[in-house]
Amino acid sequence: MADFHQNGNIATLHNLRGGAGRSMEQAVTAFAQSRKISLILPSLYSELEAPALGHIVEELAQVPYLHRIIIGLDRADQDQFAHAVAYFSKLPQEHVVIWNDSPRQKAIGSRLEAMGLYPSEPGKGKNVWTCLGYLMACQDSAVVAIHDCDITTYNREMLTRLVYPVANPNFPYQLAKGYYPRVGGGSMNGRVTRLLVSPLLIALKKVIGDRDYIDYLRSFRYPLSGEFAMRTGMLPDLRIPSDWGLEIGVLSEAWRNLAPKSVCQVEIADTYDHKHQDLSSEDAGTGLNRMSTDICKAVFRKLAADGTVFTTHIFRTLKATYYRTALDLLESYYNDAAMNGLTLDRHREEQAIELFAENIMRAGQVFLDNPSETPFIATWSRVHAADPDLMRDMLCAVADDHDDLKRG
Repeated sequence: MADFHQNGNIATLHNLRGGAGRSMEQAVTAFAQSRKISLILPSLYSELEAPALGHIVEELAQVPYLHRIIIGLDRADQDQFAHAVAYFSKLPQEHVVIWNDSPRQKAIGSRLEAMGLYPSEPGKGKNVWTCLGYLMACQDSAVVAIHDCDITTYNREMLTRLVYPVANPNFPYQLAKGYYPRVGGGSMNGRVTRLLVSPLLIALKKVIGDRDYIDYLRSFRYPLSGEFAMRTGMLPDLRIPSDWGLEIGVLSEAWRNLAPKSVCQVEIADTYDHKHQDLSSEDAGTGLNRMSTDICKAVFRKLAADGTVFTTHIFRTLKATYYRTALDLLESYYNDAAMNGLTLDRHREEQAIELFAENIMRAGQVFLDNPSETPFIATWSRVHAADPDLMRDMLCAVADDHDDLKRG
């Protein structure tokens, strides 16, 4: 059971009573009578073959307040798109599957590329960005939520708790970030947050000194969660990273664009588990190996944009400070796991810490070699300024893909 602890940087909304209950869902439903709420599900086709997404769809089918569900479908051919449309047809809400690999969507991409605005690489960031563009083109939603499709412990109360802070007209929040304990299968999970982000932020503060941005990130109990809810007024100027730094990137955008009192974190579940990424220590381009590098680069870029000067010597010191800090925290995690009857493999945890330490140096060198590099996709405000017809044409492209499917 959580307590009332607040750190003063952003509001933390706890799950003190162990459940949102019927009253919170009724309150969100009342809000949705006049201001529509939508949900974005960025999905790989492979996730349709896993049991987690089937359960998520069953739960979402019972949500009374959702106006529209937008499913961004990646890595799918035409037959797989048809299967996805049939798969999600059980949803009673208005919903649409955006086939990101369709010829029409690729043509939209070619227009963006000709203007120098096309996302630099495929992935979750590009998928979310496309879905947000579609949502804004619809021009009918006041609130949008985003969550992953691989949550094995999902129930619809998670969504209610995530949406409530930005749907409640008496609250000031423009963005709500979900958090939860990362426990599953009798183990303490959340390796990247525990073993990389937390000790990295502590080490950064020791090496470069106090920064408001570092204190802001440290105030989030689970900064890498994929669950957000936002009021749609902030979407046109939101810069979406195309790499694995998506979650840190969105928090950084909230830091840049919003007052701290407009941001909160909300506890959306007592337990949470999802598909786990491999460490992929032998392949720097996949799994937690790549994710950790991209996260480090995202943090370094943001600090540099705020005036922090980085050098090779600073990154070497940072690596050493991080490594010692991470090992100290590992001792606390081990004891915490033992207190709660959970398992924690210290050998594998130390292997992860060693990999993350190397990736701090790798990310630092990438930054020094190309400090002007940015993984951010152009804001939709800029896209609209460059091509005022593109968002409308994207709506038509999605509709035409579905019409072709109906005609067989």
